Amino acid sequence: MITEKNISGIHHITAVSSSAKENLKFYEDILGLRLVKQTVNFDDPFTYHLYYGDNQGSPGTILTFFPWENLPQGKAGTGMVTAINFAVPRHSIDFWSERLRNRNIPIKTVERFGDPVIQFADPHGLPIELTGVAAPLSTEYRKNGPIPETHAVRGFHSATATLTSLDESKALLIDIMGMSLHGQERNRFRFRMSQPAAPGNYYDIVVEPDSLAGRPGTGTVHHIAFRTHNDATEIGWQSNLRASGRAVTDVRDRKYFRSIYFHAPENVLFEIATDPPGFTVDESENELGSSLRLPDQYETMRAEIERRLPPLRSPGYRHAIKPAPAMNLKN
Repeated sequence: MITEKNISGIHHITAVSSSAKENLKFYEDILGLRLVKQTVNFDDPFTYHLYYGDNQGSPGTILTFFPWENLPQGKAGTGMVTAINFAVPRHSIDFWSERLRNRNIPIKTVERFGDPVIQFADPHGLPIELTGVAAPLSTEYRKNGPIPETHAVRGFHSATATLTSLDESKALLIDIMGMSLHGQERNRFRFRMSQPAAPGNYYDIVVEPDSLAGRPGTGTVHHIAFRTHNDATEIGWQSNLRASGRAVTDVRDRKYFRSIYFHAPENVLFEIATDPPGFTVDESENELGSSLRLPDQYETMRAEIERRLPPLRSPGYRHAIKPAPAMNLKN
């Protein structure tokens, strides 16, 4: 088993939506994330690949989307990640509850492992959660965004997968990927990764033996990626996973990180991605997300790609949004 600190946390999560403009408006203006990269799908260059995160695009904060215009609705179910959970300061739960209600977004508030959790969905039905945490995570909030720093999203808290059984996944997560079983509440099992203070430190499995399999489409998660330190540890993971009998891809250069892919039990798509080189390889931190960046192999197609991609923002949109004042909350 690899002992390179094991899997340190979630690197990014990639989901599917059906409108790039609606997707951008929700994650920038409602959740206050920063668009840190606008690029295109490596396999479909006429479709955006949008990356949102903290101000620097730190691993553990990155939610990405393939916005295929007019894609049919998917349905969350077994065999996929069924909820994406962000961390916010615990004192901000009332702020976020009111903010979402004021924008006519239905919410549900529950308690999970002693922490308050707000559940809701994005405009395309993707299940999103906010967990109030006592200790802030070490991420950089979005400067000049719509959310005051004291309430800002602080990267991932966790992700939830729904499966029909636990044993095979438990063996993969603990025996191969080096996670530990952190706790259980009813049919929810929480696994913890190796850096407790890092964002995205938890992976939950909800076991529902009689549930239907998920249907891919808009509003569903495509895959989840876990962090590894560098190219050397990436090769180590590839070797270790193949030795365990899993079919693992070759290392793929995604420009901002290197990746390997494999299927976990019940066909959940896992990726392991390197922390470096990061999103500043082709833009400065101040410029992140401000213009279309293409994989090198598609630069000769730039004019055609730009012509066919739909506009992300309406004319006159101001990229820098004045921070909103703290809400006047009632007791």
